[in-house]
Amino acid sequence: MDKRNQEDQQGKGLVFIISAPSGTGKTTLVKRVMEELPCLRFSVSYTTRPPRLSEKEGVDYHFISREIFQGMVKKGQFLEWAEVLGHYYGTALVDPGSLESEGMDLILDIDTQGAKKAKEKLAKAILIFLLPPSIETLKERLLGRGLDSPETIQFRLAHAQKDIEEAHWYHHIVINERIEEAVEKLKAIIIAERGKRDF
Repeated sequence: MDKRNQEDQQGKGLVFIISAPSGTGKTTLVKRVMEELPCLRFSVSYTTRPPRLSEKEGVDYHFISREIFQGMVKKGQFLEWAEVLGHYYGTALVDPGSLESEGMDLILDIDTQGAKKAKEKLAKAILIFLLPPSIETLKERLLGRGLDSPETIQFRLAHAQKDIEEAHWYHHIVINERIEEAVEKLKAIIIAERGKRDF
């Protein structure tokens, strides 16, 4: 790898905001990209919902009580936060300067509503929207996960339709039909953004 390519692989303090309807495969995709690209850090969100069997504290989420969450809101410790299906979700404040000094880039997993709030505070953030091939495919994936009740799945599908309508204001769109192709597309976006010159 030549010097220019090495520079393109290094973190520059960039913040990538990734949004997707539930069931699109965002978690798997981001994990794969982080395994294959250096200098990426994932911002672990906070939530008041209980962990699922496969989830780990500090890896998937920081699982905290409603009281602690509300205290963090009052102290202004969140970049953005929202209530979804009766549970709070929040993203901690970001310091791009600190990331840049460490040679790291940050990935934030935020829904469309939160992404708008975050963009107001992080003007240089790069927004990426992950799309399922179709709503029908998304429904099949949600059913296949076996994690939600039929009512919750209907809620997620209705919410997904609204999210997809917001995709037009994102900088990049990646369709996750085949995981390998989607991984390569997401990697290419990150490498291209790292390679841009600062004028």
